[in-house]
Amino acid sequence: MENKRWYKDMVFYQIWPRSFKDGNGDGMGDLWGVLEKLDYIKSLGCDGVWFSPIYPSPGADCGYDIADYIDIAPEFGGMEAFKAVLEGVHDRGMKLVMDLVVNHTSDEHEWFQKSRRRIEPYTDYYIWRPAKQNGKMPNNWQSNFEGPAWEWDEVRGEYYLHLFAVKQPDLNMDNPLVREEVKKIMKFWLDMGVDGFREDVITYISKKKGLPDDHLFPIYKGMPHYNHGPHVHEYLEEFKHDVLDHYDCVTLAEAPLVSPKRALEYIDEENGQIDMMIQFQCQCADCLFTDWLPTKFSLRRLKKAFSDWQYKLEGRSWNVLYLENHDHPRIISRYGSEKFRCESGKTLAVSYLFQKGTPFVYQGQEIGMLNWRPSSPDMYEDVHTKNHYANSNTKHTQEERLRKLWRSSRDSARTPVQWDDSENAGFTTGTPWFYVNENYKKINVAAEEKDPDSLLNFYRKAIALRKSLKVVREGTYKEHFHSSSKLYVYSRECAGQKLLVVCSFADKDIKMKCPRGFDLSNGKLILQSHNGSCDDMLKPYESRVYLWE
Repeated sequence: MENKRWYKDMVFYQIWPRSFKDGNGDGMGDLWGVLEKLDYIKSLGCDGVWFSPIYPSPGADCGYDIADYIDIAPEFGGMEAFKAVLEGVHDRGMKLVMDLVVNHTSDEHEWFQKSRRRIEPYTDYYIWRPAKQNGKMPNNWQSNFEGPAWEWDEVRGEYYLHLFAVKQPDLNMDNPLVREEVKKIMKFWLDMGVDGFREDVITYISKKKGLPDDHLFPIYKGMPHYNHGPHVHEYLEEFKHDVLDHYDCVTLAEAPLVSPKRALEYIDEENGQIDMMIQFQCQCADCLFTDWLPTKFSLRRLKKAFSDWQYKLEGRSWNVLYLENHDHPRIISRYGSEKFRCESGKTLAVSYLFQKGTPFVYQGQEIGMLNWRPSSPDMYEDVHTKNHYANSNTKHTQEERLRKLWRSSRDSARTPVQWDDSENAGFTTGTPWFYVNENYKKINVAAEEKDPDSLLNFYRKAIALRKSLKVVREGTYKEHFHSSSKLYVYSRECAGQKLLVVCSFADKDIKMKCPRGFDLSNGKLILQSHNGSCDDMLKPYESRVYLWE
């Protein structure tokens, strides 16, 4: 249904609510703060908003451990604030997407509390198993966040499966009653007017029968038996047929360790169950599989990830384009240069904003927020980070262990947004729930609003430009000079328009390369990161966009 393809013309802004803006002075970001900043989001050119979870939660995983799916947490303003934001979003011609987290719940959810007591019909809402002989766990799987994937429950006298934190028990999606609950959740929010869902680790919801031991996978042991499980497409098709097809909404699937070929089984426009997929390859240009196995940044690896998804989805599906979100450290600190913060931030923006797909901008990305470097590991909040530090090699000095946290912790993406240079970066008039990055005096929205050459204003220009060009929506993609370790050059082409995008990832001047068939003398330079630069030498981290019509 083409009427459901409106997302192809949009740019989304992701909000991690507790660190976006505090509207009532209690130190916690909330929906009143979001309402206050909707015009700012709109001014970026963003016409969609994706909220990370805002449901009631004990906070073991910052809201991804949900205790009630059909309410809004009081600390975010409750349902009153949510309805005000939803109305404000729609009044501005924007869309609102919610996070849907149904692989697991909080252990404080009513369903789990009844399941552990074997109260019907909740007895089999979760994945319970008795201990093996000598009290051993049901299998050798490891959780993604916190030790073994099994936790003993004294009340029930059995182990429950948790692929993430201990307080995040996995739902038993093989139980049709659980799938009916998911449909009720979807209908509740869609009937209220929500425009779609980002579905958290949705490829994990079906586990292999028998839950066998994993003797192959070196990390995330067990993943081959629960990622892309035996019934995942069947269950997603059921959600689509029974609920989603009846609404003009969009769905995004988060899918760790997924290839374009596998992704098409979910998002092919002819027979897929989901509209778009959030892949992780573009986050692996400086690590192996996970941020916690860092390597030197490789532009070639980043280009390969970008191009693989562009080529293999062409004509069959639609890409999610992103460089930052709540689950990864800040991208300038990883792929760019803190020394050339503004310049590298601009070239990173250009590198992905003119590809084919729907771009997402994460809060603070547009002003070039950087990684946070606390003085003590005790200052971190994230359960994933704490677990990694506790299990890191104690032969290393604390400084060495702390340096790895600086590089890899997703808490760097969760420090409060830096609105101005006043106390607490203008995030709150109270005491912030989390630490503000000390660089807020220099890096903040207010300062960048005043500077016409700022990264913030560059994002506005780039987003406006991509929306004005038919070739960005419709054109084919081609990468040039793929072996270059300093330049990312790609073109887009459709009937009547041709675009050339040139991005330098070098920290010094570098000679520009122009692909065969592109004559810059009759092309129009429509966007550049370094004003006045037009010769064949690119400044450090310079980017340019040329148009032929």
